[in-house]
Amino acid sequence: MHRCTVPEKQKPAENSAQQRIVAEARRHFFAHGFRSVTMDDLAEELGMSKKTLYACFPSKAALLEAVILEKFRSVDADLGRITSATSSDCLGALHHLLECVQGHMEEIQPPFVRDIRREAPDLFKVVESRRRDVIQRHFGKVFLEGRRAGLIRQDIPPKLAIEILLGAVQAIMNPPKMEELGLTPKSGFSAIIKVVLEGLTTEKARSQ
Repeated sequence: MHRCTVPEKQKPAENSAQQRIVAEARRHFFAHGFRSVTMDDLAEELGMSKKTLYACFPSKAALLEAVILEKFRSVDADLGRITSATSSDCLGALHHLLECVQGHMEEIQPPFVRDIRREAPDLFKVVESRRRDVIQRHFGKVFLEGRRAGLIRQDIPPKLAIEILLGAVQAIMNPPKMEELGLTPKSGFSAIIKVVLEGLTTEKARSQ
């Protein structure tokens, strides 16, 4: 029987059993929602006993938290590689950041966003907090570099630009509003970025 310790709060899965469980849960949670997937379902999919599953994660909520933290770890790592590799080309970096975020958002379907907001409001707050941190650090870095290069408007401070972006994301990227507007997580985020960037970039940037 596999033996593993319960993952500490806000740490990614640390061993192979946990990693397998998190990967399978991530696939099912993001595609079908959190509510409809049971621990029994996951144990059967993984070919392991429920006892082993619960030895790693004592509850579905604990597993959901591990999935969310792993998702943000991978997003942060991918965005970090983009901003570190394209510092001399801020417009290219912005487009790559957008493509990367779109790719990550494709994995998350509306049922997951709906379920986490209803069933796990504390973790929904974690999602909002982590999302804010990721946007501030990575998009904020590129906005600053773009401002220095004359591609981002000088009359809009980078911090204000980030707050505008965050405000739009906060207002739109929630289940009731996305349902009302007929958006998916990917299409909603893409539209926000497009509108914000068109308002921030200079004529010089738009002509490139």
